[in-house]
Amino acid sequence: MKIIYLLLPVVLLCACGQRPQGNSTTTAIAVTGDTISIGQDAPILSKLKIAEVVKSPYFVTFSTSGVVKAIPANYAEVASPFAGRVVQSFVKLGQKVSQGSPVFAISSPDYLDAGKNYYQAKQEMELALKNLDREKDLHSNKVGVLKELEEAEVTYELRKKEFENAEAVLSIFRANTDEQSLGQPLIVSSPISGEVITDKIVIGQYLKEDAEPVAVVANLNQVWVSAHVREKDLSLLNSLEAVEVRLNAMPEKAITGKVVYISGMLNEETRSVEVIILCDNAERLMKPGLYAGVRLSDRETDLIRIPAEAILQGEDVSYVLVPLNNNRFVKRKITVGSTEDGKTIVTEGLRQGEQIVVAGAFYLLDAR
Repeated sequence: MKIIYLLLPVVLLCACGQRPQGNSTTTAIAVTGDTISIGQDAPILSKLKIAEVVKSPYFVTFSTSGVVKAIPANYAEVASPFAGRVVQSFVKLGQKVSQGSPVFAISSPDYLDAGKNYYQAKQEMELALKNLDREKDLHSNKVGVLKELEEAEVTYELRKKEFENAEAVLSIFRANTDEQSLGQPLIVSSPISGEVITDKIVIGQYLKEDAEPVAVVANLNQVWVSAHVREKDLSLLNSLEAVEVRLNAMPEKAITGKVVYISGMLNEETRSVEVIILCDNAERLMKPGLYAGVRLSDRETDLIRIPAEAILQGEDVSYVLVPLNNNRFVKRKITVGSTEDGKTIVTEGLRQGEQIVVAGAFYLLDAR
């Protein structure tokens, strides 16, 4: 038994010192910088498929989301220019109005004082003008005094300036001074032509100076769709051929649009740029606030498109594997565009005629 115990460590040492049959270097995967080397007997080699990079004609399309908005120039919120009480309404929901059409009438002490000052200034100016004309007539007939003429001229200029100031105050209220009479309420009119889409006018309601608008007028014959295009698709915006909008509420109906503005600022949080699309809305299907899907199409061009599975994603870059000799592969950084039908556009990093790993590359994604 002692002999057996003495021989046991020797057997174990011999067993530990034995090496497996075959060369381990033929199956190893080694990584040096961006280069991956694979042993010639490694099973993973049979899983890698290599193909040539080619260009082919393609209509670039990409999709994003958007929201319908009223065109700012065709949208007006009608509010009271001062504190007062509503005494009359001239509109109702859905009514068509023209620019300058009356919306409601409001009575206010502030407006009455402004009107009183206007008419008083007007009378004083007219009186000063008559006095000036009289002094000019006297002076021309050699019976007037030059000093009095000069005083009349100064007085007229002062009264004229006071009148202009009073008139400017009324113009803030958008009052028509030719039709306005002393004591009557102010008629608040619509600044644009369109349709009354909001009516909160209540007769007898008292409105403060900072009160919310009581009516909204909008021309919705055309609307905007505000979409956000991702950073990687920005290069495609300069050669757009068509824009198609489909409302989430009516996805079966395609609406044609036109890009009218591309923002000059990139949203750093979403890494996207706002794009404004103009759409006709004669049927009134596009309600401001509705969400929509936007599909943008480029003109046909020759592009490099590779299988999406050929692209590996690092921490902050996309790359492919380019084969070298002796079962070596190097990581090549690329810039990608949109993906469709399992193929991704490559805008930078590859040239036609090069070879890349198009299948099985993900087996080497975590190679160390």
